[in-house]
Amino acid sequence: GTVADTSLLFEADGTLRVGGTGAAYQIGGTGRTGDIRRFDARGLTALPGIVDLHGDAFERQIQPRPGVDFPLPIALRDTEAQLLANGITTAMHAVTLSWEPGLRSADTWRALLDAMDAYRPSMVCDMRIHLRWEMFNLPALDMALADVAAGRVGLVSFNDHMAPILKQMTTPDGVAKFSRRTGLSPDAFRALAEQTAAGAPDVPAAAARLAAAAQQRSLPMASHDDETVETRRRYRALGVRICEFPLTEAVGTEARAAGDAVVMGCPNVLRGGSHLGWASAGDLAERGICTILCSDYFYPAMLPAAWALGHRGTLSLSEAWALVSANAAAAAGLDDRGSIADGKRADIVLVDPAGPRVVATFVAGRAGFLSAAGWDRLN
Repeated sequence: GTVADTSLLFEADGTLRVGGTGAAYQIGGTGRTGDIRRFDARGLTALPGIVDLHGDAFERQIQPRPGVDFPLPIALRDTEAQLLANGITTAMHAVTLSWEPGLRSADTWRALLDAMDAYRPSMVCDMRIHLRWEMFNLPALDMALADVAAGRVGLVSFNDHMAPILKQMTTPDGVAKFSRRTGLSPDAFRALAEQTAAGAPDVPAAAARLAAAAQQRSLPMASHDDETVETRRRYRALGVRICEFPLTEAVGTEARAAGDAVVMGCPNVLRGGSHLGWASAGDLAERGICTILCSDYFYPAMLPAAWALGHRGTLSLSEAWALVSANAAAAAGLDDRGSIADGKRADIVLVDPAGPRVVATFVAGRAGFLSAAGWDRLN
């Protein structure tokens, strides 16, 4: 809720104390004493840090234009800055491991995981890898299994884009899109796609192996773009309990009836519907079918989307914010965040309700972002 006549005290060890109303409680920290910083939060709204389960805007940091690549350390630094400035304290980078060469290749996958390992000591935002497994990528299965077993993956999702890709290859725009992204000629990409599609009989067994490996690590699993209820049930039988971007309301409704989490995109909420003409995230969230909102392809959409839903009249701000915090944390198995409560990580975003805009973002009690107004409030 709104913080009134109070302040937040941040100690050097990451402890946060909320006081000013006659009571104080501790969030996070190690119990060590340290220097205290005071942040004047009067008039701001204190909310749990945003947990983003699916953000593939990261790809544009690596390759802002087709065929134009930038070093991964630059991409990681700039992405983290964007996340923190938008109140996102936990982020799953949705990285596609595909049979395509180029941006979504096994080479890029390996390089990104290595870059994340190197960057982790300086990381403020809790950034993790969301493995978007293209299910026809059978040659890279052993590599994916090894990375899951080694703890380098935070979430696994099953993606099957083969049929849509083959369909798009029948149009000039589709041919041009994949040629630019992969660097292959249209004929070479078409031949690769057809050769890869021939592995269809082996795909179910590969999916079962990856699901078993994820379960061994107690990793959350999602299925992407479920088109039918039968598809959702097939994934659920593998232990996949997150339904990402269901293509129809019927799929989302069935998923919720079975107790699955349903993830949709914040850009969909802000735009009033899917840019592809699929289900409306805002409508489904207000009806209890969509339980989690993610950044999808645009990080700045998360705060205003949740804020808008919390002020439309159907959901309270607390209920709407749970879509980007508590519900997402629960689905990811991260029970140490998603709420502001005693013993939780001090992942907190302070919002000026007049914007709404982020004034400050704290991750485990550490200041990750301060706007100009935020610096004026810190002493």
